[in-house]
Order: sequence, then structure tokens, then C-alpha cells
Amino acid sequence: MRVLFISDVYFPRVNGVSTSIRTFRQDLANEGVQTTLVAPRYGDTDGSDEPDVLRVSAAGVPRDPEDRRLRWGALTRALDALPHADFDLVHIHTPFVAHYAGTRFAHRAGIPCVATYHTFFQEYLHHYVPVLPRRAGAVLARAFTRSQCAQVQALIAPSEPMRAVLSEYGVKTPIHVLPTGLAADRFRSGDGSRFRAREGLGADRPLVTYVGRVAHEKNIGFLVRVFAQVLAAVPQAMLVIAGEGPAREALRTQVAGLGLTRQVHFAGYLERDTQLLDCYAAADAFVFASRTETQGLVLLEAMAQGAPVVSTAELGTRSILLPESGAVVVPEERDAFAAAVVRVLSEPGLRAELATRGRAYARTWSSAVMARRLKGLYAQLLIAPHTVRANA
Repeated sequence: MRVLFISDVYFPRVNGVSTSIRTFRQDLANEGVQTTLVAPRYGDTDGSDEPDVLRVSAAGVPRDPEDRRLRWGALTRALDALPHADFDLVHIHTPFVAHYAGTRFAHRAGIPCVATYHTFFQEYLHHYVPVLPRRAGAVLARAFTRSQCAQVQALIAPSEPMRAVLSEYGVKTPIHVLPTGLAADRFRSGDGSRFRAREGLGADRPLVTYVGRVAHEKNIGFLVRVFAQVLAAVPQAMLVIAGEGPAREALRTQVAGLGLTRQVHFAGYLERDTQLLDCYAAADAFVFASRTETQGLVLLEAMAQGAPVVSTAELGTRSILLPESGAVVVPEERDAFAAAVVRVLSEPGLRAELATRGRAYARTWSSAVMARRLKGLYAQLLIAPHTVRANA
């Protein structure tokens, strides 16, 4: 079986979509499914060690200097040069230019097309087109989503709450709930001491850590305000924000306005195979409060490294933050969130318990199992592309 993956984003751009694509490609290969990925060209940092990745010319994105916009002409020429007969199915991973190019390729090749709904587009649109009233943006996003979903034979939602959102929108295409899961290399132990030394942080300083895209929809500003309250009880604590994104300068301004410049450390992008694992391992409390996650893989990655998690549970993260996960789940309310973080930082026994339970729970999210389920969905589509049923 040969599948064409197409996405508007991929490494070196670090986010959940890039991680999901790479994880599935690696595990699908072990299942005998070959994939070719078409993704944007970012420049000299793309890397050339990953097989079957076709990079296409891309332009910058207004208000977001990290992302790229695939050039339609270059993309269609690249796809037209691919032999249609070499592929059995198209798998789309983003709802932008890649979606329309992917459905075009599938139609011309006469093969099925499936899409993963990684992006909660309604919230994304609100943050990146701020002149659009929220209510109008929601109506537009729902209509846009219904239109795109109707153009494919099957949909994948990374979590049950995301499936419910699509159903509420009125999407009629069969929807299959299929998380990405964690690849085996995410369980390799990071070195927290090494991270602290590299970043110039104290060996014993309590670290409250966020990892992820530094974007407005991630609700990091709320975490900064929470941290200001944490400092009243744990004055030696430091907030580490690891990642890059369009909200970075606004957060720096917020941090300075609160007088927290020396207590908040912006770590930037971290190399995924060592530095990122070290960052998780160094955390005394991993904090998260995004309202827009379709899954929330960083929570599982943190648990796999034994980082005690304090988080809200919204949308896709509700599927991860179950009672057995060991995480401390709190409402999006500053006093309650701050109190939970202070308790975790102040009680070594609680941190140890959360670390043990988190590691065990993360191991139940095997990416290899998810890849076998995805292969089964592909097989159903190849047998009867227009009659495949959604899972419960």
C-alpha cells in the first residue's frame, strides 16, 4: 500500500501536526505501508535525512513568521509530476492549500481521500483574523469546515471531543477517532540537570514549565498570570516557556509589565531528540491551559518523562486527562490553578506519585497500535471508499 501525505506544515516547524505526521509515517512503515509526504520548503534547515519527503516552494504567512504558505502553482506542478498509479490513497493533514491540492490529486487519480482534523479552525481563525467578529468567524469557520469535510471519504479526529465538535457542525462524512499516540523514542529518559546547566538555571530552582507553540490560542498569558501568584508562595520558582510562535513578543511585554523578567525564561525551540526531553525531565511542574487542542500530545510527552502535570481539560485534552493519568486537573481559574502548582512544588511525595503514575499512563498510548488502526481504515477505504463506517 502506498499513501500520499500532504500538509501545509512539517518539521523543522515544530508543532503537534508535524509530530503526528512523523510518528504515523514511521509506524506505518513498520506495518508495510509506504508514505510520501509533500510539505513546505522552509530553507536550509529542512534537513535531508528523512526519506520520501518532497519539499515544495512556499511563501511567508502574514502575522506568523514561522509558518509557510504553499505556493499553489509549485504545489500542483509537483503533484502533477508524481505518477498517479504509484498511490492508492491520499491523506490530507491541514485545511489550507494542502487540502485543495490533495483532493484535486485524489480526484484525478481516482483514489480515495482521507483527512485528519488536527486544527480547531474556529479558534485559529479568531486569533489570526482579529478584525473578524468572533460570532461571524465561528459561522464562517463552521461553513468552511463542512465544505472541506464533504470533499473527502473519511475523517480522522484525534480525540472524541473533536469528533463531537465536527458532528455539531453538521459534518456528514464518517468520522474515526484515532489519536496519534507516543512513539517509542519519547520514553527515552531526558537529563534534567543537563537542561538546567545549558540554560543557566539553578540546579535546585523549582521549574514550572510550558512546552508548545507560543501562540495566542495556547492561552499562555493565563499561565503567566497564574505564575505571578505562584511566586507569592514559592519565590524561587521560575517559569520556563519552551517553543516559538507569533505570541512571543506579546508575552515578553506581559512578563515585563508584571515585573517578572528575571523569573520567566524563554527557552525557544529545543532540539526534539535530546534538548526537548531534557526540558521535560527538568520540570518540577508541567503546566498547560490551551482551549484549542485537538489532542494534546505534549501532555503525554511530559508524563513520559515523569514531569508532574497541572492542566485544564478542554476539548481534546479531556480525552488524555482521565483519572488514571495521574495529572492534577484544574479549572481555568487563577486561584485554583496557582494553588495546585504551589502544592505540587511544595510536596516532594506528591511529585513522585504523579511522576510514577504519569509514566505508566503514557505507556498505554502506543503509537504503533494507532498506526495499525490507521492501516485498517486505509484498507476499508480501498475496498469500499464510499461506504466506510465511522467508529463509535
